[in-house]
Amino acid sequence: MEVCDLYETLKYDLHRFANSITRHEQEADDLVQDALVKSLKEEQLLSLPVYKQKAWFYRVMKNRLIDDRRKEKRLTVWEEDFELPFGALTGDHNHVEITELLSHLPQELSDLVFKKYWLGLTSQEIGERLSLPASTVRYKLHLAIKRLRKIIEEE
Repeated sequence: MEVCDLYETLKYDLHRFANSITRHEQEADDLVQDALVKSLKEEQLLSLPVYKQKAWFYRVMKNRLIDDRRKEKRLTVWEEDFELPFGALTGDHNHVEITELLSHLPQELSDLVFKKYWLGLTSQEIGERLSLPASTVRYKLHLAIKRLRKIIEEE
C-alpha cells in the first residue's frame, strides 16, 4: 500500500474530521494537505492498522490547527499593541504635528510607521519590500510606537 492508496481509503474521514474542527472548508483542505505531506516522511505509517493510521492523521491535523490558532493569537496581540497613541494618525493632531512627532524617531523607524499607518501595508508586505522578516518589522514598529508614546507623554 502506498500513501496515495491510503489517502483514497481515508479521504472521506479525513475531510470530515478537518471540517468538523475548522468549520471552514479551505482551512480544512489545508490541514488535510499538510497531514498528507507529513505522512510521506513517516515510513512506518503504512504498516500500521487503519484505525491507527486514522488516529495519526487526526492528531497531526489537530496539532497543526492548534499551532495555527496560537500563531494567529500572538499576531493579533502584536497588532493590538500597534495602536498609535495619537488616534491612528487622525483626531486631534494634524499632519504637521504628526510629521513633527515622527521626526523624533530614527529614519528607519519613521519610515516603518509611515508605511504601516499612512500606506496601510502589513508587516509582511513591509518586510518583503525591505528584505526583513515580518517579525522584525513588528518588533521595530513596537519600538517606534513605544518611543512615540513617551514623546507624547512628555509634551
